Amino acid sequence: MANRLIYIANIRLPTEKAHGLQIMQNCEAFADAGEEVALWTAGRINTRAMRQVRDVWAHYGVRPNFSMRRLPCLDLLPLVPNQTHVLARAIFYLQLWTFALSALLAARRVKTDCFYSRDPVVLLLLSLVKPRRKLVYEAHRLAHGRGGRWLQRRVMSRVGTIVAVTGPLGEDLAKRGADPARVIVAHDGIRAERFAQMPTREEARRSLGWSPDAFIVGYVGRLHTMTMDKGVGILIDALANVEGASLALVGGPDDMAENLRARWINFRLDPARFLYAGQVAPDQVPLYLSAFDVCAMPFPYTEHFARHASPMKLFEYMASRRPIVASDLPAVSEVVRDGTSALLTPPGDAKALSAAIRRLRENAGLRDFLADSAYKRVMARYTWQERARLILGKMRAPQI
Repeated sequence: MANRLIYIANIRLPTEKAHGLQIMQNCEAFADAGEEVALWTAGRINTRAMRQVRDVWAHYGVRPNFSMRRLPCLDLLPLVPNQTHVLARAIFYLQLWTFALSALLAARRVKTDCFYSRDPVVLLLLSLVKPRRKLVYEAHRLAHGRGGRWLQRRVMSRVGTIVAVTGPLGEDLAKRGADPARVIVAHDGIRAERFAQMPTREEARRSLGWSPDAFIVGYVGRLHTMTMDKGVGILIDALANVEGASLALVGGPDDMAENLRARWINFRLDPARFLYAGQVAPDQVPLYLSAFDVCAMPFPYTEHFARHASPMKLFEYMASRRPIVASDLPAVSEVVRDGTSALLTPPGDAKALSAAIRRLRENAGLRDFLADSAYKRVMARYTWQERARLILGKMRAPQI
């Protein structure tokens, strides 16, 4: 008989943010591993663009091998478009706590082997009525602020398994009080099927209307996370010194992309070589990756990016069979190695980044070597199926 796993996520679904894809693909992988999976999300007011999505399974390119349920909550966030408004914080917490209470009420009525969540408030409330062995906390960051630190410490003491998405995050959680015996490091990954039949570069460019002769350095994903810049401006500074190079951005938001376009033009670079696709459906991402010559991830050095972020784009870059140039950060270098599966440069160093891109442009053999090495590594170690087996093995292991 299949074990039952309920994944509780306080998110809009579908969403333009990467965590929606990560959660959907993880639920599919847990189900593939033999779990009976149910995904509980928030009954929130979605954006106009996301309301146009009629088939959430097709949108994310996953099979409907798990069920979904939306829990009620008070969502007034659309009434305050400016998230810096004085009311925004209060409205945010109102939505958070009403969702957590809704999850608690729903959970009291069901029997399951595991409640799995990224949301500490949800898990804290569930720990009042459910045994620790049934609770799994997937941590994506180290909380700050007095209240955030208290909440994270409390939750880690009351769950049976803690999933850290990077090794450095696992270390930091242990320093904060997590029992190392209950912590498992499980990076993000890829759905191998999405990259099984990639088009050639020429086919992809014909489909997108991009020049077959251009040298394109591409970036996929949101241009900021939690208000933090992701370093694409530094990438433009670097490309200003790579003659004839084009930049492709796949993701938003539009206002940040327009600021980056203005930065590009200020360098007197050809506007036609600034290729902005905007937000695209997840199942279209492999097409764009296929059209790149180089995949870039120029994250700045912050605690989040250096130690705690496990960006899906890194693993999708690896699966795309395209060479990668990325910032040399601990959370990145534990996945790819400089000169073996990527070229890593000091974060924020436009000169070094420019030199690495020129090196890739001038050496096709190096491009092929790095791309092939990264592809083999991601397929062997960083698929969602491997991640699900790793986590489920830890959850089912006897606990002291």
